[in-house]
Amino acid sequence: MSAPLETLEQVMGYAFVDPVLLRQALTHRSYGQPHNERLEFLGDSVLNCAMASLLFERFGKLDEGDLSRLRSNLVKQQALVDIAHRLSLSRHLLLGEGELRSGGMRRPSILGDTVEALIGAIFIDAGFDRALAVIRALYDPILKSVDPRTLGKDAKTLLQEHLQGKKLPLPVYAVVATHGAAHNQTFEVECSVPKLGIQVLSSGGSRRSAEQAAARLALDAAEAAAVSARRTRVPRPASSSADAPLSPSVGAGTASEGGEQTGPAAEAA
Repeated sequence: MSAPLETLEQVMGYAFVDPVLLRQALTHRSYGQPHNERLEFLGDSVLNCAMASLLFERFGKLDEGDLSRLRSNLVKQQALVDIAHRLSLSRHLLLGEGELRSGGMRRPSILGDTVEALIGAIFIDAGFDRALAVIRALYDPILKSVDPRTLGKDAKTLLQEHLQGKKLPLPVYAVVATHGAAHNQTFEVECSVPKLGIQVLSSGGSRRSAEQAAARLALDAAEAAAVSARRTRVPRPASSSADAPLSPSVGAGTASEGGEQTGPAAEAA
């Protein structure tokens, strides 16, 4: 067990002074006592505080409301599950037999809660500054890709909002294949938007991450289709000569039904 935990510490970038804290952070309540729920509670608060600091530092032009919404999107379960997959956390979880049989090592709620428990354990082991440094490293790939205009919304949310804005049906997701051992599976997911003729495939270490990747491809395709539609839209017909205003030289006289010119020009003639 110690070798895999050392591997986890290396990937996480932090070696525990008290290894008992690490073991507790990885222990689900189904496995026994002491489990990680109290550490999860603490880690949730530490993460929120650390994320507020990181966002305040990185996005100097966002106001308080946008910073709050961005933080909310970045600390929710999906981001935590993405981090858990990068850490290969499912290999290190301590779960009861029932949870193991039911696929608990892949359950997003368990993975996300365990990441928070690890953060809480680091806070106890070494203090806030060290926890902040670990959180900064774990979130660096996510923060680099954040578009402040979308306030950290994930691809599935953005795709849904795009389609709703055009009054189109929501996308359909389907798992088309799974590969690998139970503790290290890869999922292939199809995302389709029939009304737009979009059908894309992507993969990930969990069904959720595969859906997110497929949603990003579908969103890119939907946005490209919208741009193409705007560019090929039939231009408005130009005004006919009958609708165009007459120039002063022409407007100086008009023609009668018989073709005889009337007005000032005729009088001059």
